Amino acid sequence: RYNPENLATLERYVETQAKENAYDLEANLAVLKLYQFNPAFFQTGVTAQILLKALTNLPHTDFTLCKCMIDQAHQEERPIRQILYLGELLETCHFQSFWQALDENMELLEGITGFEDSVRK
Repeated sequence: RYNPENLATLERYVETQAKENAYDLEANLAVLKLYQFNPAFFQTGVTAQILLKALTNLPHTDFTLCKCMIDQAHQEERPIRQILYLGELLETCHFQSFWQALDENMELLEGITGFEDSVRK
């Protein structure tokens, strides 16, 4: 499961989840764990997709689980920083601010099918 040779396959699976509006927390956590073990392989775009997919599963704790597996330095990078801010707004029930901030950062959702509908549920 945590074999770095599986990372490319798992990263493609994350992209498939984004395109097909699917969600697999265990696979996504495996990617983040592999990034922890192998920091040179870290992919900001894949991590952003994982965080966005985790946001769609609130109020479950998936987003917090994923966030805790990301190195502090990477949490400061764009677009991860913006996604963490969106997550904070949702988790604290600042819904109007969330939708406004999302509207200002719609480029974050490129390639994420069904994000807005999933969050509304």
